[in-house]
Amino acid sequence: MKFMKKIQLFITLILAGAFMISCGSGSNISKDAARKLKDYNTYSFLPNKDTIKDRSYNNHRIHELIISTINNNMSAEDYAIDNSRPDVLVYIHPMFDERVADVNADPVYTNFSYYRPGLYIGDYYTDYTYDNYFTIQRITAGGEIKQIPYKEKSIVIDFIDRKTNQILWRGTANEEIGSKRWERDIRNYIDEIFKEFP
Repeated sequence: MKFMKKIQLFITLILAGAFMISCGSGSNISKDAARKLKDYNTYSFLPNKDTIKDRSYNNHRIHELIISTINNNMSAEDYAIDNSRPDVLVYIHPMFDERVADVNADPVYTNFSYYRPGLYIGDYYTDYTYDNYFTIQRITAGGEIKQIPYKEKSIVIDFIDRKTNQILWRGTANEEIGSKRWERDIRNYIDEIFKEFP
């Protein structure tokens, strides 16, 4: 009987450890992708046309805050903005609207519909948007990039190789973005993502 209890305890510890490992920020990354991110030093944003429909949140302010916090973290990683020929494209997807049991079987976002130059995008992207964003039609995810279930009040950030249109690294976090102190929570959430940045 004691032997069986020890086996059960051992199995429980292994499963708990695997669960904790799988819950961390960010995603698995190949050595090649990690090397690229370490060698690269410029970035720009792919504009996110999604808007937050939940009127209890200020869509404009949330995007503004996300972009400024990412910029601060990218600067700390020695990246500089270059909107003409960036090494890395940054794409954000803030998920603040309610959805029930919506789990993406594919990566969170792989298709873009930038049909023409000059398509309206939020002014929070002023000075930070890749000049030729409208030429990006499809992003591919490597086999090691996590598929992220839709999680309300979360943010996913993709770091994309501009030349290959392949996601190098996808970051998210398990932090809680509350409704009362959401500005502070968003900053903390993104800072948490960058703790795992390669």
